[in-house]
Amino acid sequence: MRMYDLIIKKKQGAPLSAEEIRFMIDGYTKGEIPDYQMSAMMMAICFRGMNEEETFELTHAMAESGDMLDLSAIRGIKVDKHSTGGVGDKTSLALTPIVASCGVKIAKMSGRGLGHTGGTIDKLESITGFHTDISTDTFIRNVNEIGIAIMGQTKDLAPADKKLYALRDVTGTVDQMSLIASSIMSKKLAAGADAIVLDVKTGSGAFMKKKEDSFALAREMVAIGKSAGRKMTAVISNMDEPLGRKVGNAMEVEEAIDTLMGKGPEDFTELVETLGAYMLKAGGITPDADEAVKMIREAVSSGKALDKFAEFVKAQGGNEKEVYDPSLLPKSRIVRELKSEEAGYIGKIECEEVGISAMILGGGRKVSTDTIDPSVGIELLKKCGDRVEKGEPYAVIHANDEGKLEECVKRLAASYTFTDRKPEKLPTITGVIE
Repeated sequence: MRMYDLIIKKKQGAPLSAEEIRFMIDGYTKGEIPDYQMSAMMMAICFRGMNEEETFELTHAMAESGDMLDLSAIRGIKVDKHSTGGVGDKTSLALTPIVASCGVKIAKMSGRGLGHTGGTIDKLESITGFHTDISTDTFIRNVNEIGIAIMGQTKDLAPADKKLYALRDVTGTVDQMSLIASSIMSKKLAAGADAIVLDVKTGSGAFMKKKEDSFALAREMVAIGKSAGRKMTAVISNMDEPLGRKVGNAMEVEEAIDTLMGKGPEDFTELVETLGAYMLKAGGITPDADEAVKMIREAVSSGKALDKFAEFVKAQGGNEKEVYDPSLLPKSRIVRELKSEEAGYIGKIECEEVGISAMILGGGRKVSTDTIDPSVGIELLKKCGDRVEKGEPYAVIHANDEGKLEECVKRLAASYTFTDRKPEKLPTITGVIE
């Protein structure tokens, strides 16, 4: 079998067999197939596509290219959650302790962010002492004892995906449906959960800008997971404006804590409750969605969810005092308000531009070696549909560098569009696929 022949076969639109896909992934992972040949294959797939069987085989080949995490020592159904990412997406920080406090086992692998703000791990590391470099034994023990643990993805988990994604990132072959689905699901299958709830974003700040593309991606990932014997649900949620009101690592931790105290923004709270309800159903806690939401709200109002977050933070070396007093979290040196030059309504916010504005401040990474400043970020006082008067502040920038602040001010101000007529509010949840 030769890679050259497989490239020609895919270029001509023919499907690759399971054996051919295994040969390709195994050879590339071992370094036997060079980047230039795999680049040609990725481009051929972008033009010719992959059928459902090919996508399934590619996912499994990448998942099995390294370690497959064995979670059988964890009692009960293990439920994982994955988001396709977005601006202000701190969902895991509030969601996982809530569902864990309701009895669902959360054994989650997360990553660092490359782009707007940090990933889940970067945000959690805003808490003094918190770390995710724990052993698999500690990870399993923590899930059994307190119901939740989050660790960094090991280098041996789906190594083919890491190598392939880096190649796709520099060859213009990221945005192909089967490649996206197999990349996400290979890591989820390797991570060993019994059930997976997906939060698939749609809109200007999401990877999938069009609603129909987001639904297609969700259906493809659900089909892959079900074929692998996993319980699957995908929630399609809005990312035409930032989620919640805070964008930035420590600021997002603070907003997640507010939500655990029952004081979170309306859109973020709705998303957390929706995803949480499906996680409780997948975990066998209750088959009824209304009952699940009721349990979630009780966990928040009683303080159980916040206590579970503190317990989880302490178990992974963090200072639990910061959970109960978020004012102890890192704070920026400079605070600047953006004030409206006219009266009217917020008609549109270019979501991705808000994310880039936060990255300019130091809240995200342009390249993987960049260091994140956990204290910087943006607070959106006004969002789409909100009324604003002339001279009234609509956003607050938290910065530590005057030069970066000025660049951020220009970019953030340009991301807002004001209108005379109140626009229609976009729904937080666009759809669900089970």
